[in-house]
Amino acid sequence: MGDFAQQLAATETTLFGTWVKIPALETVEMLAHAGFDYVVVDMEHAPLTLDAAYRAIVMAQSLGMGALVRVPDRSESHLQRILDTGADGILVPRVTDAAMCRQVVDGMRFSPDGLRGMGGTSRAGRWGLDPTSEYLRRGTEQVVRGVQVEDRQALEAIDEILATEGLNALFIGLGDLSLSTGTAATDPDNDRLVGHALDRCRAHGVPCGTAVGGPEAARACADRGFRFVMVSNDATLFGRAAVDLHRAIVDGADR
Repeated sequence: MGDFAQQLAATETTLFGTWVKIPALETVEMLAHAGFDYVVVDMEHAPLTLDAAYRAIVMAQSLGMGALVRVPDRSESHLQRILDTGADGILVPRVTDAAMCRQVVDGMRFSPDGLRGMGGTSRAGRWGLDPTSEYLRRGTEQVVRGVQVEDRQALEAIDEILATEGLNALFIGLGDLSLSTGTAATDPDNDRLVGHALDRCRAHGVPCGTAVGGPEAARACADRGFRFVMVSNDATLFGRAAVDLHRAIVDGADR
């Protein structure tokens, strides 16, 4: 458990991470050795259990990476348990308006400001070894409470969403935005929505992130002002490396 939330809030540069979809500690370890700033454990689009997510979080943090979790849905059922693992924060998918944002952010804040209950004997409280005051401070000051905005409706309500007290990270889902508008991600109207959201995030002091497939797109996002960018994912990285290796073997044998 580190200070990734504070690092994200303070940085003037872009932090680069990737998604974790494979339930293996070895791949998380290799991502740390590769130099990624953080990982996002993907419980929405990968068959990861809470136990697998927990182990990935511990491994990532022990090797100096931030560890966020994308929860499966917008319900509150996973928020408490994920925060009890000591994760550096949570991304909640498909948040469409300010009321929904308020609900999910409240699930990540302690009472009386929110709905999160006391769990000081969990890993987040160092198994009860920390004073209650330190557990509460860390849970208040060092947790990324992020939401994903992924359709036109959400991006058009961006100021209302960003005004949510306690929200300290926003993620723009470019793929789902394209689906919701029925146009390519590069369509000028989509680009306008994204540009406006980035401007409003800067105005509200909320770091904005996104996800892309490769290094060129990642650098372009950094230049545009995204402050945290996920690049590819562990499964695709392995899959493409395997394809490239096999192709090189076959092509070499055909010469």
